[in-house]
Amino acid sequence: MNRLNRNNSLIQKLWKTNAAALALSTVVLGACTNNLERESAVPENNVTTEEVTDNTNQLLGKTVTIRSKPIEKLSASTFTISDKQFFGTEPILVVNATGKPFTFPADPNTLIQATGQVSKFVVADIEREYNLDLDPNLYTEYENKPAIIAQSLAQAPKPGEITTDPQQYYGKRLAVTGEVENITGVNSFTLDEDKLLGGQDLLVLHTKPQPKVNENEKVAVTGVLRQFVVADLEREYNLTWDLDLKRKLEAEYSNKPVLVADEVYPSAIPQ
Repeated sequence: MNRLNRNNSLIQKLWKTNAAALALSTVVLGACTNNLERESAVPENNVTTEEVTDNTNQLLGKTVTIRSKPIEKLSASTFTISDKQFFGTEPILVVNATGKPFTFPADPNTLIQATGQVSKFVVADIEREYNLDLDPNLYTEYENKPAIIAQSLAQAPKPGEITTDPQQYYGKRLAVTGEVENITGVNSFTLDEDKLLGGQDLLVLHTKPQPKVNENEKVAVTGVLRQFVVADLEREYNLTWDLDLKRKLEAEYSNKPVLVADEVYPSAIPQ
């Protein structure tokens, strides 16, 4: 083999090696990107009211998600929550800084999910920063204590609570956790309900590209509850169901509740 042929052979080997490395890095980068996109939807830090109380200084300024029982509505913009299962846990004040009204649950057992920054509550600062009109007399016991300045709020009932009595949840933004049971299509699945507690599984419809979910995976879903009416859903969300799937869903879920999701992510919250 002359020098020219040897050089050509060496160049070809280097080209193949680099091409393989490039292909591998593309696959790895794609996988990392998908994971990062999925993780970006997950709340930064899931905490309990006890953790907020005990670790206030470490959590100050951090965005957390707290899922807890409602205790008392103080005003249109504030309420308290607490993990009653922890004896002696103090209620945490939540300030609604979403810019939208929030409907306090009628059922005291319905959890609330709040995502926002941990702050020490100073009524004058909160009024000024968020343009709120708060009565200082209502907040004497909360002054300089930890609070959640919520940028996202949702009632957080269980799937069976929703399907048993959907009327109280229609049109409301909900945050629901459950186990994926029946993947009925590329954009629909059900959240499993413990049959011992009564109720039926809840149908979830995600109308924009979402991370793939797997059966038996525990997920958290945020969205708005509405009645399953095929014509309305197809028109509003430009769905492209095939005829067989459409007939199957309509036969099983017509006029039943469906959670129209805007986010689906792995649940970090024990059920």
